Amino acid sequence: VAGSVLGINPFNQPDVEASKIKSRELTDAYERSGTLPLGEPARRLEGVTLYADARTENLLKGHATLADILRTHFQQAKPGDYAAVLAFIEQSPAHWDLLQQMRTRLRDRLKIATCAEFGPRFLHSTGQAYKGGPNSGIFLTITADPKQELPVPNRKIGFGKVQQAQAMGDFQVLNERGRRALWLHLDDAQTGLATIARALQQALNA
Repeated sequence: VAGSVLGINPFNQPDVEASKIKSRELTDAYERSGTLPLGEPARRLEGVTLYADARTENLLKGHATLADILRTHFQQAKPGDYAAVLAFIEQSPAHWDLLQQMRTRLRDRLKIATCAEFGPRFLHSTGQAYKGGPNSGIFLTITADPKQELPVPNRKIGFGKVQQAQAMGDFQVLNERGRRALWLHLDDAQTGLATIARALQQALNA
């Protein structure tokens, strides 16, 4: 019944599988070249590297600050939409507090439903709704370079890069499904997340 209301098939996960396929392609590419094919960033400012599809990049053209970019991205919200902050970073209390600050600011200012989740754990649950359900989400994907890379046995790639590949694969599928999505990559998770939180506060208070 819930699946019918949400407009998803509760007995299948085709869009979850699409994300897995993209992630496997990226990890295989790493095994061949030693790098993940990130593509050209849309912008780099305030220690944050931005990636977006052509439509979103065009929407953000001319904006000089991270606050301006976040304001324009979330101004796409309309009644009945929701905002999702998807962080593929360490699940620490400090990071969770910053994500919750961001989520509640979005909720209170935009008057829409919000969620904040750590990846990749959400990919097998709400991840299907994000990519296969109604096109009512506005997404902010956040990744960061791992402080310490843990090796994957018998592979060149480490677990930190696997997590990044999962984020990239999920972001690519969001774009293919026409979702309103922006990806921010941080040099350092803690300081970068704090930078995003401040910028979002400025954006929503304007």
